[in-house]
Amino acid sequence: MLGFAFWTNKYSNIAGPDEAAPVQWPSQSAVGLSSTNLTLVMFAHPQCPCTRASIDQLGLLMASARGCLNAHVFFLRPAATPENWTHTSLWHQASTIPGVILHEDLSGTEARRFNCLTSGTTAVYGPDRCLLFQGGITIARGHSGDNAGRSSILALALKGISQHARTPAFGCPLFETYCLEKGGS
Repeated sequence: MLGFAFWTNKYSNIAGPDEAAPVQWPSQSAVGLSSTNLTLVMFAHPQCPCTRASIDQLGLLMASARGCLNAHVFFLRPAATPENWTHTSLWHQASTIPGVILHEDLSGTEARRFNCLTSGTTAVYGPDRCLLFQGGITIARGHSGDNAGRSSILALALKGISQHARTPAFGCPLFETYCLEKGGS
């Protein structure tokens, strides 16, 4: 049993690959960049149990940001899946967050535009199209709580400055099923 606890703890603290979001908002994006607020995009695998914590943290962030963020969550939908494949409890949870717009990301087109590989990865852009933040908004895989990502985005939204421009993203791979086959975290 000790071996399982060690493996679970180790797995919880393994971040996804170090991703490099575009430094400028992708002009081909399916959503428009806000001309007045910061624009947040999050990419989520609708079947990933680790992403629940990211959605929890997004809810806290949006409640604290007081209308200073335009937020979009893109739920991956592989091409060969039925339309309702993305409409999981995670989709429902995200749909209850005021100010968040949900999108189905067919074949991961938007995730690829933003060079996103890990569920829960979040990027924030300013009205000038420049990347201000990228990374995760949880402290570990599947764990809610205070963290540098959420704090950094909130500081950007409310004060225009942040201590961190990057944080690690903890979640399942968007384009693989490893985490799901192992039962999540």
